[in-house]
Amino acid sequence: MIQAESERGTNGSLNSFKSNFFSRMEPSHQIQSLFDYVPGISFFVKDEQSRLVSVSQSIVDRFGFEHEDEVIGRDDYDFFPAHIADSFVRDDQQVIRTGEPMIDRVEIWYTEQRLLDWFVTTKLPVYGKQGTVIGIMGVIRSYEGHRKTALPYSQISDVVEHIRDNHRGRITVAELAHRANLSTRQLHRKFMDVFGMSVQDFLMKTRMQAACDELIHTHTSIVDIANKLGFCDQSAFTQQFRKHIGVTPSRFRRQHRLS
Repeated sequence: MIQAESERGTNGSLNSFKSNFFSRMEPSHQIQSLFDYVPGISFFVKDEQSRLVSVSQSIVDRFGFEHEDEVIGRDDYDFFPAHIADSFVRDDQQVIRTGEPMIDRVEIWYTEQRLLDWFVTTKLPVYGKQGTVIGIMGVIRSYEGHRKTALPYSQISDVVEHIRDNHRGRITVAELAHRANLSTRQLHRKFMDVFGMSVQDFLMKTRMQAACDELIHTHTSIVDIANKLGFCDQSAFTQQFRKHIGVTPSRFRRQHRLS
């Protein structure tokens, strides 16, 4: 006890105490197993090329495998449609390039059953011994879990559910603010606090993923998709789609159609 207290006497000895302990761990990443016992939380590590290095069992299960070894070395393109994987890798590379963490990023996509599947992810840079970023580590929480902890206290739960159920029609920010009994400025601040994005960006992100689903899984014309999602015309829809997805709707459909 006296020796341990002595080792903790200064910042230098604190760091030495910590380093000595972790150097005795084998394997060094075993702390990740803790996440297997935390409900609703998944953990992952990727290298600088966005390849999976380590994942919690919940991610292994989600991908339909039994063991982590079946996942290691693969990337998001092995498990998700290309347009979704593009978004994940783009975020990975931003963290790797800048060294800046990405906190509580809301991601939205559709399942094969046409249900919205939302989650919240946090990504942090992983540094090598030379001080350079060699990859990322992150945690994923289900949207439902995030909603239960954050939204009931944020005054915007009803707004989020309204967007979720009615994003295919015309929705105005003024209408959403009225539903929440807030001013448009207050509604914006609430969305920034909970999701890290404005209500306009949240609505647009939802519509863009709905558009991707329509383009991949249906033969609906682009002009009709634009109208269904509340855009004034095809040109406005194409402009927003290119801004958020990186290509035009027609090119996206050619690249990703399933049938």
